[in-house]
Amino acid sequence: MQIDEAKRAARDRVWARLDAEAVDPRGAAGRIPSFAGAGAAAQRLATLDCWRDARVVKSNPDRAQLPVREAALRDGKMVYMAVPAMANREPFYALDPTKVGLEAALSKHAAALAPAVGPSQMEPIDLVVCGSVAVDMRGVRVGKGAGYSDLEIALLSEAGLIGPQTTIVTTVHELQVVDADLPEAEHDFGIDVIVTPEQVIYCKRRRRPIGITWNALSDEKIRAIPILYARFKAQRLGRLNQGENLK
Repeated sequence: MQIDEAKRAARDRVWARLDAEAVDPRGAAGRIPSFAGAGAAAQRLATLDCWRDARVVKSNPDRAQLPVREAALRDGKMVYMAVPAMANREPFYALDPTKVGLEAALSKHAAALAPAVGPSQMEPIDLVVCGSVAVDMRGVRVGKGAGYSDLEIALLSEAGLIGPQTTIVTTVHELQVVDADLPEAEHDFGIDVIVTPEQVIYCKRRRRPIGITWNALSDEKIRAIPILYARFKAQRLGRLNQGENLK
């Protein structure tokens, strides 16, 4: 609980800072900020080796990373974009640049233009691009508090689609990079590269979850995410069947 409270305080400080500077015209509080300069950050990311070497990119669906998704499609990269709130049993949209245009990079259009897929239908991920509210120089990140990015990374790691070879990047405004160390929980993943409109920061730690940390999830959260609830029920059934076999 102390970590949750510390994260909440950190994101509130950054949201207040961004709103004071009018960085997001819609208001930053409560969201992954759609910051001024997001396009410039995407352009800077596209100059990096980790981008040029990537054939398959996984991205969050937030507007702040829209320029990144568009750039990936223009460069002929396969893009897996998370379904908002992981609301489908198959929680990713497969944006194949040979089959969709740039409009599919907008989350509100993706459902009509691209198929939804699950981990078993996906290719290994070369590059993950995630949104953040705040990130420190170590690569510790704080999101908006819903936990979807952590679950997406954990799910894909468990499936063997994200591993040590995968680079994880966040694109943020300069004001979102904080000097003080941010709080970190067991299930949090680490950022390898921070890209702002003005600079690139390489972080020293590479933290990857090996799978879903079930004890960190409430029953309500599990039931709200179809793929997690299906797995939870399958695991419970497996344990019941195992108990019957042991009798």
